[in-house]
Amino acid sequence: MRFFNRITLQTPESVELEFILAGIGNRALALLIDYTLLTIPFILVLFFWLFIADQVLEFFVGIFGNANGVDLWLRALTILINFAVYEGYFVFFEALWRGQTPGKRYTKIRVIRDDGRPIGVAQATLRALVRPLDDTLFTGMFLIALGRKEKRLGDWLAGTVVVQDEYSTAAALATSPAAQNLAVQLPQIADLSHLLPDDFAVIREYLQRRGELSPKARSEVNLQLARQVKEVILLEKVPPNTTPDLFLEAVYLAYQQQSTNKPR
Repeated sequence: MRFFNRITLQTPESVELEFILAGIGNRALALLIDYTLLTIPFILVLFFWLFIADQVLEFFVGIFGNANGVDLWLRALTILINFAVYEGYFVFFEALWRGQTPGKRYTKIRVIRDDGRPIGVAQATLRALVRPLDDTLFTGMFLIALGRKEKRLGDWLAGTVVVQDEYSTAAALATSPAAQNLAVQLPQIADLSHLLPDDFAVIREYLQRRGELSPKARSEVNLQLARQVKEVILLEKVPPNTTPDLFLEAVYLAYQQQSTNKPR
């Protein structure tokens, strides 16, 4: 019996990844935290705008003797500004933190694309624009609770899914002594901090299932994956006589060691 729903996604590298879905409880808590934090910019913007609006009304009354129609325009602008703050909060953080808002970061969940890749500004914007509909009559909550993929309307439109950010560690992989030696060198010649848990999961899944691939498919996948990882960790030059598999094993070990030593 599983207490958490799982979902399997296929990456552009044809590697299957298994994620644990965030669950309605984590998502509700994250949203509560985000809405609580949202009250701060809302209040600041509201007070600032009320001050500006009051000055504008006084100006029109002083010049024309009345402010007929101006108050309606000011109310419309107030609604527009509040909507921009509301939408901007989620777009800004999800795009900047690659699928996380402060609430999601606290609850350790993340938005990713349906192919396992991190979301961008387009996906974050689509999710934010549809959020008011999801919040209406708790529509999003019902869709999350009843759907197998736990998606709200914004997720279906943007092609995203919300998963837990911490991945369960699999059984230890068989790695070569050469990979272990290279793993010690990698932190000095590359920046592993750019490697996200999603990236690590792709590497791990490939190393676990490479034996199931044909020699041709394995050669294509590990070469493409090694090139992408090299770009992510800003590695200028791979040490001589390093095969793609050896490199990926070393990155896997180095990232795992770095995560273990990271302060909690």
